[in-house]
Amino acid sequence: MRKIIVATGNEHKMQELRQMLDGLEVELISMKEAGITADIVENGTTFEENAKIKAKTISKLTGEIVIADDSGLEIDYLGGEPGIYSARYMGEDTSYEVKNQNLIDRVKDAVGEERSARFVCAMVAVLPDGKVLTTRGTIEGVIAKEPVGENGFGYDPIVYVPEYGMTTAQMSSEQKNAISHRGKAMRALKEALKKELEG
Repeated sequence: MRKIIVATGNEHKMQELRQMLDGLEVELISMKEAGITADIVENGTTFEENAKIKAKTISKLTGEIVIADDSGLEIDYLGGEPGIYSARYMGEDTSYEVKNQNLIDRVKDAVGEERSARFVCAMVAVLPDGKVLTTRGTIEGVIAKEPVGENGFGYDPIVYVPEYGMTTAQMSSEQKNAISHRGKAMRALKEALKKELEG
């Protein structure tokens, strides 16, 4: 079975990916499980560039297939903020309760369409021969007036998806995987990987 290293230490992310890659004859292991402690400087200007930096760095260290993603929240009223700085927004040690409230406060004067926002996920797989597969997924929504929902993590409680009438933090994991930015990017990557592994 092919081993694939995922450039993350986030257990939530590993669970999601294991669910989504089910059916592909691969074993997914996190950086932590692979014993990798590389300090990677994500200095790209797009989600795709940051994902590529992570995947290429670890692929060079291990010679294995490496999957990396970079994702975040873009709020149109704030010119795309927090964007690629989503994880580091207001400092990495700041709780999401504080971050979410801050963003709600910053868009309080926005009405209707002005509150539009999206989760973006860029996924990259780097193969041992250096080939790079890149996919992108988004989920469109609006910034809620207040945080709602207990599921999910991060910015999920403040992104309201009108067609579902709820925030992404109110969705079951099955619902969320079906429409999520990471889900869309992952399914596209799964197809691309399948072709490579079976081709």
